[in-house]
Amino acid sequence: MAELATLREAVAELIHDGDVVAMEGFTHLIPFAAAHEVIRQGLADLTLVRMTPDVVYDQLIGAGAARKLVFSWGGNPGVGSLHRFRDAVENGWPHPLEVDEHSHAGMANRYVAGASGLPFAVVRAYRGTDLASRTSTVSTVTCPFTGEKLAAVAALNPDVTVIHAQQADRAGNVQLWGLTGVQKEAALAARRVLVTVEEIVDRLTPRPGGVVLPGWAITAVAEVPGGAHPSYAAGYSVRDNGFYQAWDAVSRDRDTFTAWIRDNILERP
Repeated sequence: MAELATLREAVAELIHDGDVVAMEGFTHLIPFAAAHEVIRQGLADLTLVRMTPDVVYDQLIGAGAARKLVFSWGGNPGVGSLHRFRDAVENGWPHPLEVDEHSHAGMANRYVAGASGLPFAVVRAYRGTDLASRTSTVSTVTCPFTGEKLAAVAALNPDVTVIHAQQADRAGNVQLWGLTGVQKEAALAARRVLVTVEEIVDRLTPRPGGVVLPGWAITAVAEVPGGAHPSYAAGYSVRDNGFYQAWDAVSRDRDTFTAWIRDNILERP
């Protein structure tokens, strides 16, 4: 059964310097509050994994938490570039950032392989690109049935996967619904799993299209209402579009960014 804990306790117990950490959530249910707690606790040298690193990883990278990024797309959705990400890659500020870039299909299948206990996944992808020449996690395999040459992507098994969801019950079973991404696969692939939720309820009510993660697959659950802001949690909150627009100006300048991190994360409980 998953442990019920505060966010501070859960991050301190489950995430350590040097860990491979996946924070997943697609458009909504992005675990911003957990990322902010990682920054507050001063964790560093992390390999951050995410299919779509957006503002949440811009903040982590700019705060100096990241050594490496494993990803398949990066940007501020609907606005533009991630300026802290770019500064780290182009100028090594605040630290040099190693990157391991994949296609969306490649990343999704890497999680699936990890969740399935397999060493790699096979995809019909990467042809016509130079991505395979830039990473050690893409190779080729020949189909034993047809002789076709296919791409093979190494399994992803994060030390910790962090996701946000709408509800958990007191046994640690988690339910999320709405637009979902690879949260289930990322959780099942990980060695430890932290879930922040909008609320803890006595009993989960089944929902059409809902994804249920059983308590035995979760390490810790923390009740964090609004834990996805500025993204949203379907049924609980709406997307803060103004924040994403404002972030472009905040993140362009190192001093402005540093002041924002201090005022909005480090000096807040």
